[in-house]
Amino acid sequence: MFSAFIQAFKTPDLRRKLLFTLGIMALFRLGSVLPTPGVDLANVQVCVGEAEDAGLLGLINIFSGGALLQLSVFALGIMPYITASIIIQLLRVVIPRFEELYKEGQSGAAKLTEYTRYLTIGLGVLQSATIVATAANGNLFTGCSVDVIPNDSPVNLALMIVTMTAGTGLIMWLGELITEHGIGNGMSLLIFTSIVARMPQNLLSILGGSGGVSRFLAVVAIILVATLAVVFVEQATRRIPVQYAKRMVGRRQYGGSTTYIPIKINTAGVIPVIFASSLLAMPQLVAQFGSPTSAWVQWIGTNLGQTDTIYLVAYALLIFAFAFFYTAITFNSEEIADNMKRYGGFIPGIRAGEPTVRYLSYVINRITAAGSVYLVILALLPTLAVIWLGLSQNLPFGGTTILIMVGVGLQTVKEINSQLQQRHYEGFLS
Repeated sequence: MFSAFIQAFKTPDLRRKLLFTLGIMALFRLGSVLPTPGVDLANVQVCVGEAEDAGLLGLINIFSGGALLQLSVFALGIMPYITASIIIQLLRVVIPRFEELYKEGQSGAAKLTEYTRYLTIGLGVLQSATIVATAANGNLFTGCSVDVIPNDSPVNLALMIVTMTAGTGLIMWLGELITEHGIGNGMSLLIFTSIVARMPQNLLSILGGSGGVSRFLAVVAIILVATLAVVFVEQATRRIPVQYAKRMVGRRQYGGSTTYIPIKINTAGVIPVIFASSLLAMPQLVAQFGSPTSAWVQWIGTNLGQTDTIYLVAYALLIFAFAFFYTAITFNSEEIADNMKRYGGFIPGIRAGEPTVRYLSYVINRITAAGSVYLVILALLPTLAVIWLGLSQNLPFGGTTILIMVGVGLQTVKEINSQLQQRHYEGFLS
């Protein structure tokens, strides 16, 4: 991996792309620590240590690189864009027009991207208004006695909402700049930057806190084992062979080749974990606005904590169900079988048409079952480690963070290697 980066820096055009990508990532981190107008930064620093949790705000805080609890310009991070992208993908099943746009190719994809941008801004307004209102009411930092927003006038709160929403739009633009002029997928790299930026600080907090050296080493060992497991599973694929029949067009012969359909074990990626985390965090977020003496608020606080049995069981079941649901949306067996039949392709031993659809559905269901179990284990690993190690704080990683870090890292290295092969290849006669 390091040799690929070294070789890339020796190539002038790749070096420009890498430096451009690193510059955008540095600008993104700058916006993550720049406070929003109207926020008392000193009071935020006093309260920020008490707000680390695994709820919905904690999930957004991870993807924003800690910018949310700092109430910075980039407080929302990339989460509005992720949510908008997921919603647009899900709407393909509900709205036929979206499915038609998806099948139109590049022009349809551009239109869907435009819809995603509009929805991102709308979600940015909604989420920023929620966060600003929560902070102004004193519910963002539970138990903190100082005001993080001293001036809670409507004009000041509106200015904060506009600033955070504009920050969301700027992040979306920066991600698209990386995708167009840099290396790798821009949005994924910005998420990667946010996660990696907080990792050293959180690890050192365990080493210098009540954890001690032994627990610190245990956490590092767990991270390494989880990383190796993610690399192994994410690189694994099930290859379904496809044979194309020979056909004559004029005097030329076409087809007769053999290829395969690669199916990843974890086809759904990190989406099921995000879905499950967001759904289970919503009751905790709503409970913050309820009376502490209410029965439903007390039940949520007692049974839906990160280490509670009901929470863990519901978390596992939701991840398992969402993995099948999202895979069914992204992997359309009927569409793949129709494309194969149209171009004269078939799976050896399987008749074209409906038998191919049933075979593909059978294979993807079996693979998804294994991938769902893998996601459940990876998602529950941090919580089980907290219980086993007896830590009073959450681990500085989660199944979602490791999956994103390793996945983005592998994909970026693959893209660098592919571009290196395009520029440094041996001639046919050498």
